[in-house]
Amino acid sequence: MEAYSLLQASIVLLFSCCMMMAMASDMMSMTISNRIPVILIVVFLGAAFASDLSWPIYGWHVAAGVGTLAVTFALFFFRAMGGGDAKLIAATALWMGPGLPLAQYLVWSAVLGGVLTLVLLALRYSPLAAPASATRLFRHLADRKAGIPYGIALGAAGLLAFPSSPLGEWALANM
Repeated sequence: MEAYSLLQASIVLLFSCCMMMAMASDMMSMTISNRIPVILIVVFLGAAFASDLSWPIYGWHVAAGVGTLAVTFALFFFRAMGGGDAKLIAATALWMGPGLPLAQYLVWSAVLGGVLTLVLLALRYSPLAAPASATRLFRHLADRKAGIPYGIALGAAGLLAFPSSPLGEWALANM
């Protein structure tokens, strides 16, 4: 495997691992570690440089991340969203850039978040809630008082939208 394709595979792997870590973390603890968005930002900076992303396009990606952070921070301020979710959305928006990939990510997040909410409400009000709440894996998912671990939907949406993002297309091109 060439060094360039190894770099591309590493980028895909790191992005995917960050999304899956966010999903698992939110499911298990109802929190998303600050390390995950930080890793996404740092890896993006290196990947953008390695992919020869032009400076204007790079600027648009940064604008998408900062703009999304402003919106999600406002939602967090009004208690409509968790802080970890806000940071994860913004870091993922940095990868998606403006346009269709970001729109796909946000739509997938909304759709999967809605499905997740309906599934958790069904679980929480079913006879399965008691045995599920006795396990570490499903404890928060079955708790009626717990919020919705939206990181699950955000991570899955990131995985679905990544292949259409500029860095996703570049990284997957030679694999």
